Amino acid sequence: MSTVEPESIGELIADCADIPPALTSAHDLPGPRAAAPWSVDEKCVAQVEDLDAYV
Repeated sequence: MSTVEPESIGELIADCADIPPALTSAHDLPGPRAAAPWSVDEKCVAQVEDLDAYV
């Protein structure tokens, strides 16, 4: 793996191919988290209420 910026897509691919599998395997990654619940309140609505007038 080189430490300089690749000058071509071929060099980039070669650099990526040299990354050790231990760093690229997904088995050590945590699972996706559930998104926090959200809702639209009056403040949010007020921010975009007159948007059509500006567009």
